[in-house]
Amino acid sequence: MTITEHTQLVRRFADDFTALQEAVLARTNGICAPETAAALDHASLTGPITVVLAHADVLARGAVRRAELSAQLPERLRRLRAHARTVRRARSQAEARYKEQRARRVTGRSRPVDALESRVARRASPAAFAEALRRELRDRGLPDGTPQAPESDLARWAWERKAADGELPAPVRDLRDCDDDAFVQALLRDAREEENPYLPHDAVVERWSRHARTALAWGRYAIGRAERDALACSPATRRTRLDALDDAYQDTAVLAARSREALLRATDLHDRMRACTTTGPVAELIAQCRAAAVARFADAEPEVWHRVRELTAEHRAHCPEQADGCPHCHRALAAVLAGARPAGTGEDTGTDEDGDGEHPTATAPADVDRYALLADLPDTAVVAVADAAVGDESALCGYGWAAEDGTTGHGDSLASSSGEAEVIGICAAALSLLEHHEDAPVVLLCDSTEAVDAVDTALRSADPATAHRTLLFPESRQLLDRLVRHRHRVQVRWLKGHIGHDLNETADAFARLALRRTGGRIPPSAVRKEEARILRSLGSGAGPLSIAA
Repeated sequence: MTITEHTQLVRRFADDFTALQEAVLARTNGICAPETAAALDHASLTGPITVVLAHADVLARGAVRRAELSAQLPERLRRLRAHARTVRRARSQAEARYKEQRARRVTGRSRPVDALESRVARRASPAAFAEALRRELRDRGLPDGTPQAPESDLARWAWERKAADGELPAPVRDLRDCDDDAFVQALLRDAREEENPYLPHDAVVERWSRHARTALAWGRYAIGRAERDALACSPATRRTRLDALDDAYQDTAVLAARSREALLRATDLHDRMRACTTTGPVAELIAQCRAAAVARFADAEPEVWHRVRELTAEHRAHCPEQADGCPHCHRALAAVLAGARPAGTGEDTGTDEDGDGEHPTATAPADVDRYALLADLPDTAVVAVADAAVGDESALCGYGWAAEDGTTGHGDSLASSSGEAEVIGICAAALSLLEHHEDAPVVLLCDSTEAVDAVDTALRSADPATAHRTLLFPESRQLLDRLVRHRHRVQVRWLKGHIGHDLNETADAFARLALRRTGGRIPPSAVRKEEARILRSLGSGAGPLSIAA
């Protein structure tokens, strides 16, 4: 194969999604021509291959699910499952190769390190240095923040500073300026109706990448609803419902591919914008402004600056990273300058890394760790533990709960994440207990900090909307709306999971049972037997556990 033919084949794969996917799957199945395999190894295709495999992965799992629900022959089902495993493994390997390639690219293009004195001064006296920088920018006629590239919204930053030429096209402006819900709807139309050519534009590609996961969650929501509809019919009458399930998987496969593409494009934008801040006019402007700001800082804070220079000179005398400019040393030096212990010294500071005042090594005995958080509750409080389980393929989730009074419950819903599923479990359990205990306070324990924080914030503020960052789907939002009406009788608290807490283990078992039941992976006739088995093996407490009505 000539170099020209090889180049043309690489170009064809880069431009033709279907051709690339067919070639990648052929290689995955071991039936790829040598010239095709050589073309697929080209560095420019490393990212696109992850896109086509994200698409193929969803379709392969969809084929398995349809076969499971349509009573296919066991041999065919085994082949489909083996193919799905092969595609999933190829996808993981492709993503690992892409990460390695980008790591090498970024390493070879590292940004220059500022002078150590400048970095120590900025970190030790941020307010004084910021004021010196503002004065320098003002004297140059530049807006605040110009010489500092942000960590996100780099495209907007570049456009505002005329780093890009021309005006934004009207469709791009519409995508940039619409609210989040409208933007997600645009992503769903892009996948389900017609590809939007303006999403890859530099001005909106970061937003596309941020919201692609939300759009993908709505794809999984459609799969979950289609699964429910199919399972509601007998196997003999499921044909039309299974066609709808196929459609949902097709849409979700496109959403998965577009989500991956958005990430690749946003990463490329990030690399290009970072390059702009380390080379050329922008880099020169940044260096000039910071150098001038250091001079102003030295004039305004002569004693601090003198100490900075002394400290850095002493440090350079023995630092093994001096040849590289001491790229990571400024944090510890600034801490010394500020009179604090340097981070990472291993000394006991009395606080943890999250700043919540609890030292991570100050562990309590096992029993206290499990039960001390209930010591302040009134004797009349009804305490229960809730848990949830989510699947990989659709938004279907299962939840379960177990209370100290011996009652338990489980059910299913639709959730975009494990956090949302846990919130559903908390709300369902609390509402059931509130109904059966008219006056007693109800306390729900859960091992998900995200879910506990979301529900607690909503209860304290009396506003379910405060949890909407965690809750995407209407099912969970409606449950929380109902629970907030009883906020004066409900508390939620965190419980460390998987430490042998009987109620936690029971809730977890019921959640997994509910997920299997709603996905049709356990026959209805076996559900009661499984419930009884869970109660026998995991139930304990004041009395025999029973299933709540």
